[in-house]
This record gives sequence, C-alpha cells and structure tokens, in this order.
Amino acid sequence: MRRFVQFCVAGVVACGLAAADSRLMAEDPPAGEVRRQYEEMVAKATSFLLTKGRGSDGSYSSFSGPGVTSLVTTSLLRNGASPTDPRIEASLAYIRERIQPDGGIYQPGSLYRNYETCLAMLCFTEANRDGKYDQTLKRADAFVKGIQWDEEEGKSESDLGYGGAGYGSHKRPDLSNTTFLIEALKATGNGADSEAMQRALIFVSRCQNLESEHNTTAFAAKNPDGGFYYTPDAGGTSQAGTTDSGGLRSYASMTYAGLKSMIYAGVGPEDQRVKAAYTWIGKNYDLASNPGMGSSGLYYYYHTFAKALDAMGVDQVEDEAGVKHDWRAELIRELAKRQQPDGSWLNENDRWLEGDPNLVTGYALLALSYCKTN
Repeated sequence: MRRFVQFCVAGVVACGLAAADSRLMAEDPPAGEVRRQYEEMVAKATSFLLTKGRGSDGSYSSFSGPGVTSLVTTSLLRNGASPTDPRIEASLAYIRERIQPDGGIYQPGSLYRNYETCLAMLCFTEANRDGKYDQTLKRADAFVKGIQWDEEEGKSESDLGYGGAGYGSHKRPDLSNTTFLIEALKATGNGADSEAMQRALIFVSRCQNLESEHNTTAFAAKNPDGGFYYTPDAGGTSQAGTTDSGGLRSYASMTYAGLKSMIYAGVGPEDQRVKAAYTWIGKNYDLASNPGMGSSGLYYYYHTFAKALDAMGVDQVEDEAGVKHDWRAELIRELAKRQQPDGSWLNENDRWLEGDPNLVTGYALLALSYCKTN
C-alpha cells in the first residue's frame, strides 16, 4: 500500500510538472523575442519590395494602376525608409506622374479615382518634407471632397449613399472606399468636425448592424450584433452574405474599418456605436482568419485590425472567454509564421488581388508599423 501511495503521489507530481511545463510553453515569449521577430520581418520585407517587387519605373504591380504603388511606398516610409532614397523617390515620381488637372491622383480613365487618390494622399503625407507636397495634397483634398456623395451629386441626407465614397464601376459608395477617404482627410489636416468628415460619418454609421438615431436603415434591426458590413446602398451588400432574417452579415475587416473611421471622425469611446463595435470585436477576436470571411481579404483585415486598435489606444483586447490578448505581440507572431522565405507575404486565396505579393506585403508592413515595440 505504501508503495502504491508513493506511486500515486509521484504520478500527481509528474502530472503537475507536465502541466506547468505546458503553461510555460503557452506563455507569451519575452518582449525581446517579439522585438527581434518584428525587426527581422521588416528588414526581409523591405528587401523583398525594393529588390524584387519594384519595377524599373519605380512602380509596384502597375497592372492594377497606381494604388498598389502608393500603398507599398507608404508602408516602406512608415517602416523607416527615407523619401530621399533613390528607390523611394522613383516610386514617388511614378505616383506624381498620375496627378491629374482636376487635382486627383489616378490613372487616366480609372474607375477607382477615390481609392487611388486617397492612397496617394496617404503616401505623399508620409513623404512630405519642407512642404514639398503641400499644394499637391491641398488639391487632392479638394478633389476627393468633390466626388464624395452629397448634395453636389444630387443626394440628400436621407439617401443611403449620402456621405460615402466608392468605385466608379459600381455607381454606389462602400465602407472600404469611405474609410480610405476618412483616413486621407485626417492625414491632410481635416478635423473631426469638418463637413466632409461628418458627412462620411453618416454613411459609416449606416454600415453598422446597430439600430440607433444614427442608423434607421431596414438592415439595422435584422442582425443587431454591432459589427459592420460593406454598404447599405443599392439594396445593401455584405461580402459575408445575409442572415436568415435578411440581415447583412458583419465581418471583421469592415468592423475594424468602421470602428477606426468613427474614431477618426470624433466618435468617443462611450458612444453606443463604438461600444457595440468593440463588443463584436471581443466576441470575434481571431488572427488565424478574417472573422466572417475566412481567408478572403486576410491581409487587408490585418492592416485594418492594427490601425483600429492603435486608434482606440488599447494594448489588450479581452475576448468572449475573458482572455486578454496583447494584440501587437500576437499579430507580430502571426505574421512571422506566414512570411515567405524571400521576405514577402502571399495569400493563397487571391480574392481582392491578395494573390499579389506586392500588395499583400504592403498590407503586412502597414500592419507592423502600428506594432512597433520599445
């Protein structure tokens, strides 16, 4: 019996040590390890873009227009590249060549004038030294305000597209274009109380699955989970599909985009719209996928995820189970797992051009720029 008791005690102790080892293995790596991963990823990605991704004319994936070049160049600038580096200057020159007489910055004949101009505005803001791009940005600011859906386009505030921005190919605004518009407006010095920003906020609020004084659309009460979808206009669209009740399903990339846009437009943390969006985020926290969309738009999701949580000023996100997540460290580790040997990133699901390593690497670098560790 004594031997049996000793055996049992030894077994309990062994199990306890194994469990302790398991917990230690599950613990977050030290800050120094996370910082090392971050620095190595940025260095490898920068090398890939500048030596393999960049075209001889300074462009990135020029087949898609200047948007990818602007986004990638912004990501490089935000991660330490200098606008005077000849390789960066070549990309900036490529974008400058797309400045149009109307102040917009887009490929002639483009159906994506808002998208391309807003991305160029973000790029030139990062590159601006000694006022070099002040006038370019001022004219681009006037251009995007001019094509925003408002009274000049014959839209009243009751119109579900009012305040938004979109692709010309679809003839209706969407949340993705509108969030780029809001970010560009903020970058060029528009305050939260500017007319263009407040018009955009009207549209953004109507993209949320939350019935309130700010959103009386027919969709608001059909799926009241606080998340966001693509657009309520032209019959309403969610890339995640519809619910059995006819509601538009929320998904993460648009929820983070919507939350970030509201913060930039001056909506405070105690506002029911921000609270509802943040509650949705806690219930759907995940970095293995774009919640609601799986692998579709995964890297677009990563960059809106990082921008939104940085804008909120939160270091940890508590999920539905009460677990607190250091989102920066977790995003760094997730991206480290996914980086290719050549320094690029690639989504095997090529929807929304995420089969292009230049675009995807730009998204990843943008996300990492909001994860800088001390």
